Amino acid sequence: MKRRNFVQAGLLATTAPYAWAQGGAWPDKPVKLILSQPPGSGPDTIARLLGDRLAKSLGQAVVIENKPGGQNIIGAQAAARSPADGYTFYFATTAALVTNKYLFKTMPYDPQKDFEPVAFVAKSPFAVIVKADSPITSMQDLIARSKAAPGKVSLANEGPRTFGGIIARFINAKAKMDVNLVSYASVGVAVQDVIGGHADVVVADLASTAQLVRQGRLRYLAVTAAKRVAGWEQVPALSELLPNFEMVGWFAMVAPTGTPAAAVARMNREINTMLADADTAQRMLTVGPIAESLGGPDKLNNFLQQEHARWSEVAKEIGLLPE
Repeated sequence: MKRRNFVQAGLLATTAPYAWAQGGAWPDKPVKLILSQPPGSGPDTIARLLGDRLAKSLGQAVVIENKPGGQNIIGAQAAARSPADGYTFYFATTAALVTNKYLFKTMPYDPQKDFEPVAFVAKSPFAVIVKADSPITSMQDLIARSKAAPGKVSLANEGPRTFGGIIARFINAKAKMDVNLVSYASVGVAVQDVIGGHADVVVADLASTAQLVRQGRLRYLAVTAAKRVAGWEQVPALSELLPNFEMVGWFAMVAPTGTPAAAVARMNREINTMLADADTAQRMLTVGPIAESLGGPDKLNNFLQQEHARWSEVAKEIGLLPE
């Protein structure tokens, strides 16, 4: 059965470009977007925004399929094993395409071989965050307090082998702090513990915390982007304190390897057109991510190679070994 499915997928991938070249239109049926996060999450909100816009421009329904769990592995594996027929795409994260490689010795998919780059979508900065009424007023204050009372300041994160957890460790090392790194089952639980006063600080993405900051329940000390973030210009970038610091998440659209070039090119064109639309970019920013186009699939491919090289160095610097 598996062999037959593989052959069928290969035939579809081989014959589809021919059919389109003969005058067939792509897409002529609904398109599926797989993502590794649950409904209602920040990435899910962005994927559904893109899906709505794509449905209008492509003239076909765009179905969002949530496959959360396993630090993005479940969704990535499902996408990698989908037919490369131009009707399944993967709305991928930094973890799925890059950092998981430096966390796990073995994975059921190969992030560098199993996917075709399609289009970069957005950057998702993280932030160092405190409760709105916290006595910690700035990054300088946080650093000073951690050194004055080693191990007493608690820095919550979603675990040492997650993207947010790695950022927390990297900040701790770069700023030469001495905080108590506290791992949580999820970033949501970590954030709630900071709001409840059970932890002092949390490292989390803007997408999952922006609304809580706007509600006056949390306060950003600094963002992890290379420069201040549009819409949050009052919040310093960590690079202002730690030169050249940049640790951001991102979203990119990829497809199973072998997906017809015509489908990849059309999807790339539609996504880049949407990213250039001011309303779409503003809607994304309201959630947290910053819309950004890199251009064609080749540009995304170059970016992914650079990210692998960079994260290889980060892993060495903080002693991160795959398990």
